[in-house]
Amino acid sequence: MLDVTVIEDPEAAAVSLDPVRARLLAELAAGPASAAMLAGKVGLPRQKVNYHLKTLERHGLVELAGERRKGNVTERLMRASAASYVISPAALPAVQPDPDRFRDQLSARWLLALGARLVRDVGALINGAARARKPLATYALDGGVRFASAADRAAFVQELTAGVAALIRKYDAPDAEGGRDHRIVVALHPAVKDRPAALEPAPEAD
Repeated sequence: MLDVTVIEDPEAAAVSLDPVRARLLAELAAGPASAAMLAGKVGLPRQKVNYHLKTLERHGLVELAGERRKGNVTERLMRASAASYVISPAALPAVQPDPDRFRDQLSARWLLALGARLVRDVGALINGAARARKPLATYALDGGVRFASAADRAAFVQELTAGVAALIRKYDAPDAEGGRDHRIVVALHPAVKDRPAALEPAPEAD
């Protein structure tokens, strides 16, 4: 089972968003189970659960983990193909965010568009690398910082921008034969507190 996988197909995305199927995915991410085992957990007849499982299997969201005999019946044990799923903006190609339409480094919505493109591009790279059975070279950095003041935050942004720009100037080789282009995304945003969504304040206007 993969830790996370990206859903690019619109039909698979629609299937995963169905509340019953989403519940089945969650149950199967915890471990293999048959339609009969799941029926009691989700409060549906076994035949109905089996229908949903076949739909999920057809779209690659669940897979066969094994079979077992129970009386005169052979039960299929299914498992989720991943522990978690991310729906790529590629599943909505006509309305997916495009950060090239506008550039505003101080806009939260532009940051969101960049994040969406990151999900789309890395998802496509992961799926392509899996099909080709080749490794995928990526790097990510995640951390936290508490600023004493807005002025410190602004100074940090200036130094970060200058530092990244200097590295790009140092290593960029646009005329190198056999070189490969890479994309760099650096983001800074307020940390989100871990508490129920109902208690979260409304986000500020962009």
